[in-house]
Amino acid sequence: MIVSSAFSGKRYAILGLARSGMAVLESLHASGAELLAWDNREELRESVADKARIADPLESDLTGFEAIVVSPGVPLNSHPIAQKAAASGVPIIGDIELFAQARSALPPHRVVGITGTNGKSTTTALVHHILERSGLPAVMGGNIGLPILSQKPMAEDGVYVLELSSYQIDLTRSLDCDVALLLNISPDHLDRYSGFDAYAASKARLFDMLGSNHHAIFASADEKTQLALHGLRDLGRVENIVDTSSVAIAGQSDWPSLQGPHNLQNAIAAIATVEALGISEDQWRPALESFQGLSHRMERIAESNGVLFVNDSKATNPASTGPALGAYPKIHWIVGGLPKSDDLIECEPFYKNVVSAYTIGEAGPLFGKLLADHMPVISCEMMLTAVQRAAANAKPGEVVLLSPACASFDQFRDFEARGDCFRSGVNSVIENNLTRTASGEANL
Repeated sequence: MIVSSAFSGKRYAILGLARSGMAVLESLHASGAELLAWDNREELRESVADKARIADPLESDLTGFEAIVVSPGVPLNSHPIAQKAAASGVPIIGDIELFAQARSALPPHRVVGITGTNGKSTTTALVHHILERSGLPAVMGGNIGLPILSQKPMAEDGVYVLELSSYQIDLTRSLDCDVALLLNISPDHLDRYSGFDAYAASKARLFDMLGSNHHAIFASADEKTQLALHGLRDLGRVENIVDTSSVAIAGQSDWPSLQGPHNLQNAIAAIATVEALGISEDQWRPALESFQGLSHRMERIAESNGVLFVNDSKATNPASTGPALGAYPKIHWIVGGLPKSDDLIECEPFYKNVVSAYTIGEAGPLFGKLLADHMPVISCEMMLTAVQRAAANAKPGEVVLLSPACASFDQFRDFEARGDCFRSGVNSVIENNLTRTASGEANL
């Protein structure tokens, strides 16, 4: 794990002992810090009782504490810990800020920070993949993979590639990335912010921490991303600013896991990022071809009888689903879940690619009405029904695409569980088809 003498002898309160909270506790304890820790789950409290004093920070005297470290899942706009911290004069931070403070104790290295509403995980994994294929040591963390503090410190000249959510940026004060990338900004997570402007400002804060000689990359032409770009340029504080929103690069047909206009944008942004780190085209181009992608993000599940099945369960809003519909010319679209809006405006430019829509979940009736004038709509409600009907209707050369444009919480624990359900349905359909084929052949 990452440890630092900077934490030794200081007192920290930790609220939340899930993955990142547990990594924080282990790192701070190993660094010689004095800890107070709390989680609503008794079994987690008991598991760390030998390393921290177990007490609720809301009911404790925090005078003299260095910081309150909270999980990104704690809603600072409504949780009473925000008032408690203000009254105690103690800052609230997260694990990324602790990593930033520990950097001076690490071997010389560089940091890439990647944020945006959509595409963060894919782009982070792609940058990490390109670096590794190019021979540069790299680790991936933040909002993806293992918590950064729980990872082994890298040897000299390594690159830490961090996916950063707005929640994590809110809890970070001093992360000076060597390369900071903003992919795009569209409305999301507005339950945690006073409005879209506040959410966008949270994303843009990544550049407030950027050193003057480091690189800032902006990947989208959307209003808020361009506003952040021009704001940084107007300040004149950062020398290396790149706008990739109008950059064109050939070869996407050779990158099977990076199909669709959104993945082309992700790839171009990743290329600009690794080039800022000294990677050349003869290094990044073959890496794009070998990239396997991430689960639940335009993931190619299977191909059967000429029909491709693609799992894009991570598309939890229309802005993410729209470009997914642009990836293929003939799509059987499984859509629905817990809606985040009452329209599908971002999807409308790609309706021409949809052969039929199969609605599921709470949004099914609403989406059925929105889509009925544009395409055939089949009301399915349940995932397995949608997979079965889409597979039965799809012809060779067509695609069955799960890209829900909704949150998953009406029927599933999370988007991963939803994608796993889709995968199971696809496997079941293929197995049944093979069984029927084998049975038919046996009767001939």
